[in-house]
Amino acid sequence: MSPLEQLAVLAAGLGAGVLTSTVGVASLLSFPVLLAVGLPPVVANASNTVGMLPGALSGSFGYRRELREHPRITALVLLTCAVGSVAGAVLLLALPPGVFEAVVPWLVLGTCLLVGAQPRITARLRARHAARGLEPVERTTMSPVTTFFATLTGLYGGYFGAGSGVMMAAVLGLGLDIEFRIVNALKTLAVMAANLVATLIFVLVADLDWRAIALLALGSVAGGYLGALVGRRLPATLLRALIVVAGLVAFVILVQ
Repeated sequence: MSPLEQLAVLAAGLGAGVLTSTVGVASLLSFPVLLAVGLPPVVANASNTVGMLPGALSGSFGYRRELREHPRITALVLLTCAVGSVAGAVLLLALPPGVFEAVVPWLVLGTCLLVGAQPRITARLRARHAARGLEPVERTTMSPVTTFFATLTGLYGGYFGAGSGVMMAAVLGLGLDIEFRIVNALKTLAVMAANLVATLIFVLVADLDWRAIALLALGSVAGGYLGALVGRRLPATLLRALIVVAGLVAFVILVQ
């Protein structure tokens, strides 16, 4: 890589780190930059996962106050995404490149729309329960259905990951009655868990570009923490809107 290309990768790491902790579409910034500087797709994908791990770690550290509010949910999100990402990393190494290209854009589109519709869906479900004379129950533990879809999101995160934060925000937002700022923190933690497990696998068996990884890591560790500071202060409605917009942009990019 030329000095200018190295600067571009460093800047991509910084920007992607911010996106990891806010709207959750970091790979859509960093991955194309790695392709643009000449890395093969599978090498770029694996290197992107490893290089963005420090950003997810610093973002999760930045959200440590939110993550302590529901320790059981935090632990289960870690576990489900870690387990799912093992399968995702194996699929990345075993399947032909681009095997999920036709499906991924529609997954991102569907889940970002769910993030936007979640308050209305929740309100309608509560109204239906009230009409039946049922007492509303605060969902502060993950149901088997929510756990299943969180694991699937972890699998996707280990395989490719573009938009996985948006997907996790949709899963947790629909499955739990907790503040959206905490959902956003858990989403960042989920990305970290998926990246961590996938990194352990990729370091052992995948082809990696360590220069690109170092540059991404350097940028993302600052960006991830900065993004957590920003994400904590954004109103829930604005943060939700930004996630939806980011998901729509991701869909347009991926579908081309």
